Amino acid sequence: MNIYTRKGDKGQTGVFGGKRTYKDSPRIECLGTLDEVNSTIGLLRSKLGNDHEWQPNLHRIQKDLMNMMSHLARPSDSKKNNTNPEPKDGAGFCEQWIDEMEGKMSSPSDYFLLPGGNEISSLCHVCRTQMRRGERVLVTLMREDPECVHDYISAYINRLSDLFFTMARSEMDKHGVAEEKWNLFLYKRKKKIVK
Repeated sequence: MNIYTRKGDKGQTGVFGGKRTYKDSPRIECLGTLDEVNSTIGLLRSKLGNDHEWQPNLHRIQKDLMNMMSHLARPSDSKKNNTNPEPKDGAGFCEQWIDEMEGKMSSPSDYFLLPGGNEISSLCHVCRTQMRRGERVLVTLMREDPECVHDYISAYINRLSDLFFTMARSEMDKHGVAEEKWNLFLYKRKKKIVK
């Protein structure tokens, strides 16, 4: 069987349930952006090496993204049911991992940082920014088809960008790479003013 079908040559693609839509629709833009970040996570994993402690969690995130994308590919008026798993505990999973990493770091997260550090932390920042872009397009899809975007998906996607920020910091902290700070987080600045 050939990988190519020639069905997309005129700018349309199939979605879950068999309908066709234009490739620049919010649904396809969202799926494409999440696919892009999933590929970058794959690159990050290849740079880490097979025995790195992050591998199991990153593998889970990649599978969860695939499952969420399958649900986002299903318009709410589709007659076909999606039997792929729904990672409803994704936001909590991210929060637990964030808390574990922050507990091991030498300083709290108080500042916006200039992305960089070393190769791994820089890749984590690329994942973070791609995930934020995915979240923005997800919001556009939510406006177009609100019933398609379940709460667990938007919460998980939101938390993943926080997770990759923390991973970048954790990598730098572990290797003694200094953070290049920009500004205090707004809520931290307000606390300083109140004091």
